[in-house]
Amino acid sequence: MERNLSLNLHVLTARLDRAADRILRAEHGISYSRFLALTLVGELGASTQRTLAEYLGVTEPSVSRMTGVLAADGLLDVQPDPAGGNRRRLSLTDAGKRRVTSIRQEFEDRLAAVVAESGVPYAEYAEHTARLLATFDRLEREAGK
Repeated sequence: MERNLSLNLHVLTARLDRAADRILRAEHGISYSRFLALTLVGELGASTQRTLAEYLGVTEPSVSRMTGVLAADGLLDVQPDPAGGNRRRLSLTDAGKRRVTSIRQEFEDRLAAVVAESGVPYAEYAEHTARLLATFDRLEREAGK
């Protein structure tokens, strides 16, 4: 039975997430969700826990627990927000930056190999993925207006 495109996308995303989690836990001792959090903090710059929770689609208490573990592991710096209140500012430590950079390159290489094995030219895959992400970003900005 042929699946529709949205179901295929869901299945592909779930399989990629599971594979990433399995690899990260086995080879780097970190879960995919924690690695994703580090990656998002690195891309967002000095972010807040609230912003990270929004990007991850989880609650602030969940992010608070996660950032506590990452800070204890020396990968994340968590500081009170200068604006006050309960907000916390997040930034990668030097160790966190090195970890994200090395893991991302390894994942890029593995993904390129899988894409190549499927017969899809990696440059085309990367271009189409970037276009889709840019469209999602634009639609989210327009919805927020």
